[in-house]
Amino acid sequence: MEETNDLIAVRRQKLEALAKLGVEPFGGRFETTGTLAEVRARFAESNHERIAGRITAHRDMGKSHFLDLSDASGRMQIFVSAKELTAEQLEVFKLIDLADFIGVEGDCFLTKTGEPSIRVKSLTFLSKALRPMPSNWYGLADVEQRYRQRYLDLIANPGSREVFKKRIAIVREIREFLHARGFIEVETPMMQTIAGGAAAQPFKTHHNALGVDLFLRIAPELYLKRLLVGGFDKIFELNRNFRNEGISRRHNPEFTMLEAYWAYADFETMANLVEELVCTLAERVIGTLKIEHKDAEGNVSRTIDLTRPWRRAPYRELICEVAGADWFELTSEQRRVRAKEHGLEILPQLADFEVTQHVFEKLVEEKTFDPLFVTHCPKELVPLAKQNRNDESVVDVYELVINGQEISPGYSELNDPIVQRRRLEEQAGEEKQNIDEDFLVALEHGMPPAGGIGIGIDRLVMMLTGAESIRDVIFFPHLKPKI
Repeated sequence: MEETNDLIAVRRQKLEALAKLGVEPFGGRFETTGTLAEVRARFAESNHERIAGRITAHRDMGKSHFLDLSDASGRMQIFVSAKELTAEQLEVFKLIDLADFIGVEGDCFLTKTGEPSIRVKSLTFLSKALRPMPSNWYGLADVEQRYRQRYLDLIANPGSREVFKKRIAIVREIREFLHARGFIEVETPMMQTIAGGAAAQPFKTHHNALGVDLFLRIAPELYLKRLLVGGFDKIFELNRNFRNEGISRRHNPEFTMLEAYWAYADFETMANLVEELVCTLAERVIGTLKIEHKDAEGNVSRTIDLTRPWRRAPYRELICEVAGADWFELTSEQRRVRAKEHGLEILPQLADFEVTQHVFEKLVEEKTFDPLFVTHCPKELVPLAKQNRNDESVVDVYELVINGQEISPGYSELNDPIVQRRRLEEQAGEEKQNIDEDFLVALEHGMPPAGGIGIGIDRLVMMLTGAESIRDVIFFPHLKPKI
């Protein structure tokens, strides 16, 4: 810490020295001829360029200096010779540090090693960094520091920066994919009087002017279905949801979801749509349908194969594969005993269907890495989905599992207001005030049959980029405050 304070003191002295030279140390506009990546792409030794960026490397060779400039697009080497600069520019150059921003103008040339470079003819100081970068400049290793000070992570770790570039590209491609198929993007309230559309603990706030409690939404579903009632047939929303629950490598209290609804479709239509969407994203953004995930040492630990078609199997079939063909013929108590024999912890308060779901989560979901559509789940798990006509114990849904976690649920949406009311009452129990009466009134006005999907964008990005923690794909994940 003392060493860092000394370095900061030296930089502040240089800041004062710049001011004495009449240089604005936090300057302004500097016209460039392109990003560093664009300059490299059109590189030719006859080109004259103006570029700007952060200094990320400095090789001092006496009167000659090689520096690396970096911006969001990449890096470019520049060559500074004392005899090429004016006396004033040379004095400014002596005051630069790693992490400062400069702008330069000069001619392109190739070094003896073939490195595209720019021979600097003039130099403009653009911004002073008052704090030094971490000592391990070329790879910020402290994981917690990477999350708490993401800006340092983005500067020091090119791999981290690439993950976020891919995330941005994935979201852009999702919009283009859906727009091309006739979907329109809509917005629904993030503050709601009743937290509906999912079973989760909400964040609560209060609106002073209205004098009412409000909840940050846990899902946009009930408002999107109101739009189906209103006549919008193909809609989607890329939204932020908030759930006041645990934090883990797969969970953040604030997360991004895609929800889409398609009138006159069903869960199988939506499964086809999601399969095409994910494969399109993999091909256009990642460049392959074979997604490699690596361990801490950088070795490939598994490869996810997105090649179509993806397997589809009923929930009951998958349970029988892992827990025994007779699982659904057992008594409730026998199922508990069987689950414990498989090494699962079964809490006494779990209902019978929850015991089966626990088996699914631990023995099917967490062990499935290639894409799997789990279809026809128990109706107790999905109160907003349409009941199957041939088996009243299940609903017409899919749950897409990839990389050991749920990526996307999809439903044939329940549009019967009478059945929907009964389902919501069963879910609410004695908490009748948690039932969204306005939504039920909307359904009574008539909602077309429809298919709907949700996709967890953070988890999707994790799967496509090989990230092992949700914190690696969210710019600013929530963390416990430092004491």
